[in-house]
Formats: sequence, structure tokens, C-alpha cells
Amino acid sequence: MAAIVSEERFPKVRFRDLREFLDLLRKEGELKEIVAEVDPELEITEIYDRVVKEAGPALLFQNVKGSSIPFIINLFGSDKRMNLLLGGKGPEGVASKIRGLFEQKPPQNFFEKLAFLPKLRELDVLVPKVVSSGTCQEVIRTEGPMIDLLPVQKCWPDDGGKFITFPLVITKDPHTGKRNVGLYRMHVYDNRTTGMHWQIHKDGAEHYRKLKNGEKLEVACVLGADPLQLFAAACPLPYGIDEFSLAGFLRGEPVKLVRGKTIDLEVPVDGEIVLEGYVIKGEMRLEGPFGDHTGFYSRAKDFPVFHVTAMTHRRDPLYVSTVVGKPPMEDCYMGKAIERIFLPVIQKQIPEIVDINLPWEGCFHNCLVASIQKSYPQQARKVMSAIWGLGQMAFSKSILVFDHDVNIQDLKEVAWRAFNNVDPKRDMVFTEGPIDELDHSANQDFFGSKVGIDCTRKLPEEGMQRPWPEDMAMSEAVKELVTRRWHDYGFK
Repeated sequence: MAAIVSEERFPKVRFRDLREFLDLLRKEGELKEIVAEVDPELEITEIYDRVVKEAGPALLFQNVKGSSIPFIINLFGSDKRMNLLLGGKGPEGVASKIRGLFEQKPPQNFFEKLAFLPKLRELDVLVPKVVSSGTCQEVIRTEGPMIDLLPVQKCWPDDGGKFITFPLVITKDPHTGKRNVGLYRMHVYDNRTTGMHWQIHKDGAEHYRKLKNGEKLEVACVLGADPLQLFAAACPLPYGIDEFSLAGFLRGEPVKLVRGKTIDLEVPVDGEIVLEGYVIKGEMRLEGPFGDHTGFYSRAKDFPVFHVTAMTHRRDPLYVSTVVGKPPMEDCYMGKAIERIFLPVIQKQIPEIVDINLPWEGCFHNCLVASIQKSYPQQARKVMSAIWGLGQMAFSKSILVFDHDVNIQDLKEVAWRAFNNVDPKRDMVFTEGPIDELDHSANQDFFGSKVGIDCTRKLPEEGMQRPWPEDMAMSEAVKELVTRRWHDYGFK
């Protein structure tokens, strides 16, 4: 099958599954294998935290206390690994592919229609393929030890217990049958039950809400999968869009699935470990506290209970985990890649946006910085309103809008311009609305205030009664002269 975009411009990813990705990381010097025994209670987190703060390698622990299963963490914790994951030009390459799709013009005549047919066939990659068997089901367990066999972590000292932190959680809308694949932590209660942390705004929670009291919703939890599938599950897709379709797009070929053994759901054929089971509407249990991606503990609350009916796995499975906390952690690198990949989607809906930046320190939903091509008065406020109405970007607590020529990826420039260009009374806009469930700063759950700050140059029509000053900059001729004579001044 031909590639959606030419192989020369955007080479395909260089691995087929998790194991080949680990081989690639070994070859590139991006994997550290540790044979000393380590404790999954706190010790692994401390090792990982020191490594990820330095953009260090992925970690493969071969000898985890209490389990015979090798443990992988920090798969995504560097720019280099994100580029290896996404192939070619990394996130920017994927963004270019998406722009290319948006720029496709409908065929105008018979010959253009003929030429367009292969492009339609290329969209087959978006449709997962169900096959009859997979390595994820080499071993099938319905009795005896299951979760107890896994090297599940207690991540932080005040966590409420052990947590599975990086599962692909698969459910289907009970009314439409459309699939969702999300990343939701699972508080381990015992060998066959966990919490299911479906925050109120997440698609899994919407599936749960559609049940009648006492009804079951089947759930599959994949612990270790193709890294592209893990990444796709983290992406903020619109409700009803299958994350496996995105994974197929990123790879350039459809995801292969196999039907579960005790549930009517499909799971990736090459998954490492699969927990099959169900939740029951109305059955809740205290989940947490949990050291979260904000760097603070999210408090304990009631969430649905997941019951395991079977565990299937490879004969020699690997366990994939992550830890979130005070940034930077590996989710920061994933978030930055998502920002770059989805910029064309945002620009399609808000065309004046030139760039966006979600600073790590903002923990994804606390701060969004945008630059715009400003054409008329109060356009920055229009952009703020549009962002607050756009999917999960609605949770943005602070939005700062700058002119098109500002490098908003440079937070020093962002701070310099904001601190100098903003008149608080004129340029700050306050509103109220839904906030992320993990936002602890508001007085109540789910609802709080937000601020938009117009950092653009002000026009007379916006009330500016003085000329706006020009930026200071040296002439290009003098800069070139000094560059040529740099060594003459005694500098190296």
C-alpha cells in the first residue's frame, strides 16, 4: 500500500511493536538495562525521577522485587525518543502530514478523480483489522494469581496504594458501539479488582454514565503495547473517534486486533498483558490519593470498580509503566509532541493562530500561550473565547495571546513581552466555566474562574491613546560586521 505522504519526505517509523522499539532504543543509546534488584514501592520512582529530570534514557528493570516480569518506564522521556517514536521529522513531520490532508482539493474532472482513488484506498490505515489470534493470548488465566503477578508500583509515599499507571483502557459506547481507548490509572485493591479513574470529562466516564444502574460495561486494559498506540491513547481526539485509527495513521498501516477471551471487545494482537473484565454502574469505591501530574496529590474520591475476569499475556511478558509528578516527567514530552501534531487541527478551526505553546510548568491545562495574526481590534479576545470552546482546551485556566512575530516557544520572550505590554485593567479578561477535575486551586470541583491576557500590540481602536513603541533591534549590517570580526575582539 502506498504511503499517505511520500516515504522520502516522511520515512515510516522504524519498529513494528514494543519489542522492536526497545531494540531501536538500544541501538540509539536510549535504553538503560538494570539487573540489580529494585523495589516497585517508591524505589523505582526515585530512580526514574532522577533520570527523567535529565532527559535520560528509557529504563528496563530486569529484576523487580516480588515479580518475575521485567519492568519498563520512561519510554517517551526525551525529544530524541519522541522523534524515534514518530519517525522521520518527528512531531513536525506528523503535523505536515495532517496539513497535507487538509490541503487536499476535491478532484474536478474525470482524470483527477482517477488519480484520487489511490489516496482514498490509503485511508484503509484508519480502520483496525480484526484477526483470529495474537501473541497477547499465548497464556490465558481465569483463576489463581493475576494482578498479583504484576510488578505494580506504589509511586509516591502518600499514595493510597499500588497503581497501574499506563494501561490502554478499552471500552465501547453502550449505545453506539463506538470504541474509546484511553489512559486511566487503576488503583489496585486486590488480585482481581482495581479502581477505574474515569474523570468526569473523559470518554470512559461518558460510557459509564450511559449505563442504567446495575448494568455492566465490559473493559479491557492492555499493559504494554505498541508505543504508537500508547501515544495515540493520550491524544485529545473528539468523542467517538477511535484512537486505534490515529495509531494506524501514525504507523501507516491498520492496527491489528483480536477478540478477547471473556469479553466482547478487541485488543491489540501484540499487547504484552491484557486484563479483561467489567465495571457495574453504581458500584463505587474510594480511589487514591495519588501523586499526580501537577506535582501535588489528588485527593481520594469514589470511582467505579473494575473486576477482572481473565488475564491473557505473552509467554514472556513485559510490563510498561510511567510515573507523573512535578515536571518535567515523560508525559511532558508526550504533551509537547501532541501540541505540535494538533496545531494544524487547531489552526483549521481558529485560522488566525500562528503557534501555540503549552508550557510544562502549566501542566497542560493551567496555561496556554498563543500567537496570532492580528487583523482587527479585540481579536485576541475572540481567540480566547474560541479556545475556551474547543474540546479539552476548554480547561485552559490562563490564556496569553501575543502577536504573530513573537517566539512564544521562548518563555523568556513571553515573560518579557507580557510583563511590559500588558495593562491589567485593559488587557485581562475573566470568565468562569468547567475546569479539569485535577485542578485543586478552585473552590469546588469541576468549575472555576479563568483569565485571558491580551499581550498583543494595542491599536487606537482598542483605546490606545499613544503610539505603540517599536521593538529595539540592532541593524543587520552591524550584526553581520560584528559576526565577521568576532575573533578580532579576542572572543572565541
